[in-house]
Amino acid sequence: MQTLLPLRWPSPVAAALPSAAAFLLPALTRVSLRGTPSRASMSAAASAPDSAAPNPAAAGEEGAREAADVLVQYVVLRRDLADAWPLGSVVAQGCHAAVAAVWAHRDHPDTAAYCAPGNLDSMHKVTLEVKGETQLKNLAEKLEAAGVRHKLWIEQPENIPTCIATAPCPKSQVSSFFKKLKLCK
Repeated sequence: MQTLLPLRWPSPVAAALPSAAAFLLPALTRVSLRGTPSRASMSAAASAPDSAAPNPAAAGEEGAREAADVLVQYVVLRRDLADAWPLGSVVAQGCHAAVAAVWAHRDHPDTAAYCAPGNLDSMHKVTLEVKGETQLKNLAEKLEAAGVRHKLWIEQPENIPTCIATAPCPKSQVSSFFKKLKLCK
């Protein structure tokens, strides 16, 4: 079975293989979201005396910094549609927007990292809601003006704006646009 996405970061091993075999090496093309220590440095840290233990406050600050810079995709649905349409239809709108945003920005490094094989089981999405079409369009305009990569999904053939999804991006760069919105319930 072949992958739908071509290799973006050829490794020395993948470059030496025929192109048909390159898709068999997903582990060599992974992009890590966080710098992880090597096994040698982890075992050295484990065998170090207790006096060399890291400062817990510093570790908490590092964890908070990583949490702020985690790659996240925001999905914003219209509450008025959630009250009027079947739940499955509203969920489908969010899915359409999320996939379209990822696909439209598939060549961006943040999207590649978000969709890397090693990160597929730990994606971060935040699903929020706005009251109606006016608020959704206003949010789309703000994101556009700020250069935030996103997709405003417009359901066809009805031509109804239903949802916005951002492309995956660091939470610290975009969370301010979504702070006033409620979680979708």
